[in-house]
Amino acid sequence: MEKLIPIRHRDISWLQFNYRVLQEAKDPRVPLFERIKFLAIFSSNLSEFFKVRVANHRNIVRAGKKTAKNLNFEPEKVLTQLLKMVKDHQKEFTKIFEESIIPDLEKEDIYLRQIEDLKDHQIEFIESYFKDTLQPFIQPIILLKKKVKPFLSNASIYLAFELLDKEDKKTIVSLMRIPSPETERFVVIPSSKSKNREIILLDDIVRQCAKMIFPGFKILGAYSIKLTRDAELYIDDEYSGNLITKVKKSLEKRKVGVASRLVYDRKIPKKMLKYLMEVFDLNEYDLSPEGRQHNNSDFFGFPRFSLNNLEDKDLKPLPYGKLEDLKSIYSGISKQDHIIHVPYQSYESVIRFFEDAVDNPFVKKISIVQYRVAKKSRIMNALINCARKGKKVFVFIEIKARFDEEANLIWGEKLEQEGIKVRYSMPGLKVHSKLAVITTEVDGVKTDYAYFSTGNFNENTAKLYTDLCFFTSDERLTSEAQILLNFLENRKEITSEFIHLGVGQHNLNSKIDNYIDYEITQAKKGNKAEIFLKLNSIQDKRVIKKLYQASQAGVKIRMIVRGICSLVPGVKGISDNIEIISIVDRFLEHSRIYYFHHGGEKLTYLSSADWMVRNLRHRYETMIPLYDQGVKKTVKEIMELQWSDNVKARIVSNNETNEYRTESNSKVGKLRSQIESYNYFKDKDEVERWS
Repeated sequence: MEKLIPIRHRDISWLQFNYRVLQEAKDPRVPLFERIKFLAIFSSNLSEFFKVRVANHRNIVRAGKKTAKNLNFEPEKVLTQLLKMVKDHQKEFTKIFEESIIPDLEKEDIYLRQIEDLKDHQIEFIESYFKDTLQPFIQPIILLKKKVKPFLSNASIYLAFELLDKEDKKTIVSLMRIPSPETERFVVIPSSKSKNREIILLDDIVRQCAKMIFPGFKILGAYSIKLTRDAELYIDDEYSGNLITKVKKSLEKRKVGVASRLVYDRKIPKKMLKYLMEVFDLNEYDLSPEGRQHNNSDFFGFPRFSLNNLEDKDLKPLPYGKLEDLKSIYSGISKQDHIIHVPYQSYESVIRFFEDAVDNPFVKKISIVQYRVAKKSRIMNALINCARKGKKVFVFIEIKARFDEEANLIWGEKLEQEGIKVRYSMPGLKVHSKLAVITTEVDGVKTDYAYFSTGNFNENTAKLYTDLCFFTSDERLTSEAQILLNFLENRKEITSEFIHLGVGQHNLNSKIDNYIDYEITQAKKGNKAEIFLKLNSIQDKRVIKKLYQASQAGVKIRMIVRGICSLVPGVKGISDNIEIISIVDRFLEHSRIYYFHHGGEKLTYLSSADWMVRNLRHRYETMIPLYDQGVKKTVKEIMELQWSDNVKARIVSNNETNEYRTESNSKVGKLRSQIESYNYFKDKDEVERWS
């Protein structure tokens, strides 16, 4: 029976998600510059995927059968499928760019030029630009197959030149790194016509001017390549020793990790590709053909020419007056629970939660968990200012947050220099909870104010990610938040039980199991049974199996899953009662919400946890019950609004087609949930201001 349970491999499912990102780049309803941005997001995602996930698969394949026998999948088969999917997606990327993006740019009089398109005065411009700006960064490398094996910088673009020595008539290969990000990848050049806006890629400037670097050689061809290296730190299973020292050493190794793929121009001659494979000890698994240019994440820097009509219309975050307009934010939280939904609503209330503590004489202590914060952070600065005012400040810093390890170490050192008590990661576990507690004392009476969120303390991502931010002074929640924070601060064993919060490593799994089991029992009795989930990802086989059991019992299950979805809906006799959609739009869907009908109690939880193995088994996560009826109502209405999306929602099905959901509700017609969510809070704010 166990082998018959349908489970989609997490990485295959992730590539399906990234394809949904690529779909946005070819959607004509999306403004042109935003479509270009989605090309950048797709490429950035894929680069990280190769650095971590594909690198891991290749390591497993290289390790051989002894390692593979302990897995529930065939490593070579999965790796082959992943690489085929990537190859197909890259072909579509090139097609979208060449057949859709470029023609649409030209309709706006924006031209991405190649050397053969340039006029004489433009050639003069780029040659001067090369001499003045680029040449100091240019260092050609001559390859001698078995004698010279150069080290290529991780994810940097190189041009591989095929050169003919005019005297010896011998052919050699030379590599030249494109100096990006030292200089802009897209260079605006003088226009041939007054109305035109013309751009050339840095790569093509180097192609044209390479003759200055290779006197005495005839350039037969130039082809773009890059090496992506294994960027996993492999520290998640460290249970002993100085973790900070290990992270610092691993960060250095990341720069020189094993090559996980060679990206190359698919027009490169086969003989030259074979030569490069021999030089860098690569095999077929390491090859990834693309178009003429790579590092397409550089499209984030594509010139905009102040053409605002080619961008998304601005949705200025709406102020949350119930907290922002108060002289004391804590007095507002004392009266009732509050929830805000970024980026539709302003993040200012979260920032004020900490900034107001600086000059508040009644604030005695601030405790917070840091996972990913902005490089320039008002929140972190507020903590520093609190410490300078003599208030107690405790910060737990998770230094194993992938690709933020170095930034977190820097913040930790800065906070410690200010006298703030800092604790770092625990071996073997990640702390992924998003919470903070501020303690006040008035006439000897202490009051705790807690903040929980589905997202990080990050002012930058609060403009781009959809997250829920929850404030409460409810002692049922604040007291249990303090238990967790005290454990992180003092590292003493937790002896109290968590009754209200679900906490990873304690009762999170049992709470989820119990709520699903309750719905199963209700369904078997013929009563209404419903589960409604919003997650970034679901991959844990145990909880998937439980959801399958619920479906078979007749529980109605709806899920909004942005990314990895190993659960396969709509399989006859197994998951008939499970429907799943995925929403990819201008904002990154990031919030996690669990809803259980529970005999009419309508239990609603926010959480930091996705339903991945890592979240449910190897992390400290929090699952926060919403007791305030107004807050619960708001969250449920937003969930239903998102479920009604028929513009940006894709159907996650057992055939993996990523079809847009297009059926329309006759009452509302076309509904784009992110725009309607903004309108929902705008209308709600107006009603509350007049009531």
